[in-house]
Amino acid sequence: MFDAKSLLDQFLGGAAGGATGGRRSGRGGADDLLSQGKDFLSSQGSGLALGGLAGLMLGTKTGRKIGGKAVQYGSLALVAGLAYKAYQGYQANKQGEQRPQYPADEPVPIDAPRGTAFDPERQPGGENAFAITLLTAMISAAKADGHIDREEQDRIFAKIDEAGLDAEAKAFLMDELRSPLDLDKVVAGATCPETAAEIYAASRLAIDPDDRAEQAYLQMLAARLDLDPALVNEIELAVREAEAMG
Repeated sequence: MFDAKSLLDQFLGGAAGGATGGRRSGRGGADDLLSQGKDFLSSQGSGLALGGLAGLMLGTKTGRKIGGKAVQYGSLALVAGLAYKAYQGYQANKQGEQRPQYPADEPVPIDAPRGTAFDPERQPGGENAFAITLLTAMISAAKADGHIDREEQDRIFAKIDEAGLDAEAKAFLMDELRSPLDLDKVVAGATCPETAAEIYAASRLAIDPDDRAEQAYLQMLAARLDLDPALVNEIELAVREAEAMG
């Protein structure tokens, strides 16, 4: 199995190299949600090639938007933190309580999801399997506006060959690009309301919903994931605050 977790780091961090330089929580030095991270690619040149690939696949609508401290968290931790924050705000609003407040320079509660259903380590199949789910969701969202046509696919396939990916990672990306948009496949990755929120958050990170096709896709995705519109609004707010960290 290819390292989907590191590939997801590259997609969210682009040429910045994803989650390198993450922090530790102090719990015995064990790997945790703060992602100790290691480079997926062996050289700077390959990292830049893959960053360019993510830009092609996602229409330059991510990577440039999520930067700075955000990518230091690691992709899985970032998505979990965003979904957790949105859910906490959603619950507070329902109960008429004050929404949780986080520091302006670190608005994503990375460690908070530990031990909850948002925790990547608790996902069925493990972190790598869930990273594949999120990658699939992001690539599907990128397809929504139709910018990945046959000509664009050919450009991306050429970029994949430059990126130094192993055979499994390359096959995964090519299969996802070639296959038609399949909302059922994306939704099937949601095993509980918490993972549904994470899938939506990752999809929203992949695009800026600035045209009708993207907006319609996100609306359909939210409906199929059975997300309350109020929770969707909280995810949107959390994503925008994360984008402002770059």
